[in-house]
Amino acid sequence: MPHDYDNPPSTCRNGIRANREKPDFALYEAFPVLSAQPVELLFLDIQMPELSGMEFSRILEADTRIIFTTAFEQYALDSYKVNALDYLLKPISYPDFLKAANKALQWYEHMQAPAAEIESIFIKTEYKQVQVELRKILYIEGLKDYVKIFIEDEPHPILSLMSMKSLEEMLPASRFIRVHRSFIVQPEKIKVIERNRIVFGKEYIPISDNYKPRLVEFLAQRSLNFN
Repeated sequence: MPHDYDNPPSTCRNGIRANREKPDFALYEAFPVLSAQPVELLFLDIQMPELSGMEFSRILEADTRIIFTTAFEQYALDSYKVNALDYLLKPISYPDFLKAANKALQWYEHMQAPAAEIESIFIKTEYKQVQVELRKILYIEGLKDYVKIFIEDEPHPILSLMSMKSLEEMLPASRFIRVHRSFIVQPEKIKVIERNRIVFGKEYIPISDNYKPRLVEFLAQRSLNFN
């Protein structure tokens, strides 16, 4: 279940309380507690002494997601760069808190569900939520703060403000492969690979050495003369 760092469950509350009783408590002292008791969700302030919440989030385990709380609007865009689930502006109203908590619950239930059961996802684009069928996705391109989702038989990609990491977590690993820091492909849609590049029409997707092994494994299972 998701946990609130400021109101942790009994399994880790004692360790955090012991640290907070020390006058020189620092945020980095929470790491032993988080290592002993993995946390799926943290409600995390951004402006804190010694280490900001934004910096702290970058060194957390990838499985821990963040809902930021702050009194300053200018951090909203940065929060999505570090894969935050949501961003709450102080003073936090109960409806806003409930909305963020429900979003966290939906994410948690999604992560627990078998990937085979997931056939579509909702993507926020141009102030609306659009349902995207996974079977129609060709590939995904990551930009600085956005992703572009290229869909079969659609003239234009879907543009959404989110990180590649958060989108990759939503996709079934059995159906999608990351082939480059900036590209995820659906291998079943691949028709041509040419000179270490995947060809989708007039677009060429580079295959980087860091992500190549999974694609090689996929190809080896489906090729009579692969080498």
